[in-house]
Amino acid sequence: MRLTLDEYSAHFKMSKEMINSKLRAKKLNYIIEDGVTYIIVTRSSLDSDKRSEVHQQQTEKRQEEKAIKNAPAKPKTTVAMVLSLYQRENQQLKEKIVQLEAKIDKLIDDKEQMLRDEMSKIEQVYSTKDEQLKNILELINTKLIAEKAQTVHEVETLQNREIEEPKKKNEIVELKSYLKTLNLQPYQKKVIKRRFLAVYGSDIRVLKQNGKLYLDFSKYDYSDLLEY
Repeated sequence: MRLTLDEYSAHFKMSKEMINSKLRAKKLNYIIEDGVTYIIVTRSSLDSDKRSEVHQQQTEKRQEEKAIKNAPAKPKTTVAMVLSLYQRENQQLKEKIVQLEAKIDKLIDDKEQMLRDEMSKIEQVYSTKDEQLKNILELINTKLIAEKAQTVHEVETLQNREIEEPKKKNEIVELKSYLKTLNLQPYQKKVIKRRFLAVYGSDIRVLKQNGKLYLDFSKYDYSDLLEY
């Protein structure tokens, strides 16, 4: 029976260094086949259990070697196979790049949409503020125009009164006729007329002839009675 170095070491509990030492000292019989060293062991040197174990291991080893020998040979790698592999990998990389570019484009579009929405909101706010400011300015302008018109009207009225009164101060004027020359509302004229009637008889400034009231601007001042 022949055993390899590993088998001999396992069965005889001997290190490989010691086995090699004995082989160099030619204390063990051995042969070399296909570069493998086999130690020749007589069956009598092994008990029955070890012989069975060794035989079983050798049988399994031969089966493994046979299976390896009969296994289909792996196909040799050729240039065409390498190119095909590179092409597949290149195609996969291209697809991944396309997917990444699509994601990037989507992110850019989403960002631009967010910016547009934000800009629209800002423009809406400013538009509302501009409209409010415009309304305020129009209101202020309207008030200024109204105040200016009222001031002009008062100045014109005052100027008219200053122009008309001197004309009347040198003569006796009927109250009704004089009131017509003033820029007064009908109710204001009625108030002034009732005021003159109320003081007639007790105020020497108020004259009455033929049922009509007269004013003598050459002698008296009627500003208190003509106030409105």
